[in-house]
Amino acid sequence: MGQLVRNAVPKALEVKLKASRLDLLALFRAIDSLEMDARELPPVLLNELFELDADFAQALSALDEPLGSIDVRAMLSDTRRSLADLDRTRMYFLESLIPGRRAPLEKWIRKIRPTLTQDDAYHAIPGKDPTAGEPSAGGPRG
Repeated sequence: MGQLVRNAVPKALEVKLKASRLDLLALFRAIDSLEMDARELPPVLLNELFELDADFAQALSALDEPLGSIDVRAMLSDTRRSLADLDRTRMYFLESLIPGRRAPLEKWIRKIRPTLTQDDAYHAIPGKDPTAGEPSAGGPRG
């Protein structure tokens, strides 16, 4: 096999991508654990967090692509921009919660985050999600 994209990007970027995905996964699981409903959540900011998570998942997946199959410079630029947006968007999201919901949510995040493993950073990435199991040979039956 030839060189992979991961060989052309700083290792620190992969580490930051995984940590960011795990932080977001903890946030999303905390929202689920508290059974927060849509009226309690700022929809625009929540959507931005989902989009950032998708950006990070795409970047993690791209690391295993053959070098030359994607524009690494553009990928790095987009990924760094998304990483830079994460803290601001997360802060605005938390500040926008209805009174009394932020503290319990942050408590749940602190409880959930340490339980996540590095493999969880690949959650919902097709072909890489360790909880998805192996795809069946021959595809789905129906």
